[in-house]
Amino acid sequence: MRFDIITIFPELFSSFISQALIARAIKKKIIAVIPHDLRQWTSDAHRSVDGRPYGGGPGMVLLAEPIIKGLAVIKRQTRTKKHQLVVLFSAKGKTFIQSTARRWAQKYEQITFICGRYEGIDERIADTIVDEEISIGDYVLFGGELPAMVAMEAVTRLLPSAMGKEASLINESFKIQDEKAGYDFLEYPHYTRPEKLIINGKKKNVPKVLLSGNHCAIAHWREKHTKWRKKILNLKWDK
Repeated sequence: MRFDIITIFPELFSSFISQALIARAIKKKIIAVIPHDLRQWTSDAHRSVDGRPYGGGPGMVLLAEPIIKGLAVIKRQTRTKKHQLVVLFSAKGKTFIQSTARRWAQKYEQITFICGRYEGIDERIADTIVDEEISIGDYVLFGGELPAMVAMEAVTRLLPSAMGKEASLINESFKIQDEKAGYDFLEYPHYTRPEKLIINGKKKNVPKVLLSGNHCAIAHWREKHTKWRKKILNLKWDK
């Protein structure tokens, strides 16, 4: 899987790609992460990437032309990739959920993330070039760089060999159990050492059944404490 990121702050990704499981996935060539500085595709002496919005109003809007040039360059670089996706992060996009990550991991070989800034980007880009417009939640951020990191991490951990223990993926939250009915679950609670704790003056001990060694009883307890819910599948890309 190759991730290309169009951003005016490529340095924000330096720590992200050099730490923990993302760095290991890159080293094992499971993924490649390439941040691109949008300013390299500008045509004026000031390397301008934004302009005032037509019709007036506060803030600035990212120009279409540098983004168009950047996407053309990335397309030439990745022409061997069969299944490609262009994603724009914006507050009005479809909410990114676990099934989105699962679909991307299974379907695509290369994803380009366009990280908006300021008041967003020229809407003509969203209308013509972008495949999916995505939000990671109902709130507003300074830009799309953090959402890009969230999406890359969610997708990467679903790729073969990316996780240290593949068993970690078997019973985790938001795993769809019944695609037709749309049921998923929130995973049961986890505990580790020590067995006994005092927190804010109250005794907090590990449930006895988890210490029993009775695997049947433990499985029953975990099933009982799994929170099932009906998933609302009303978003067109995840139907």
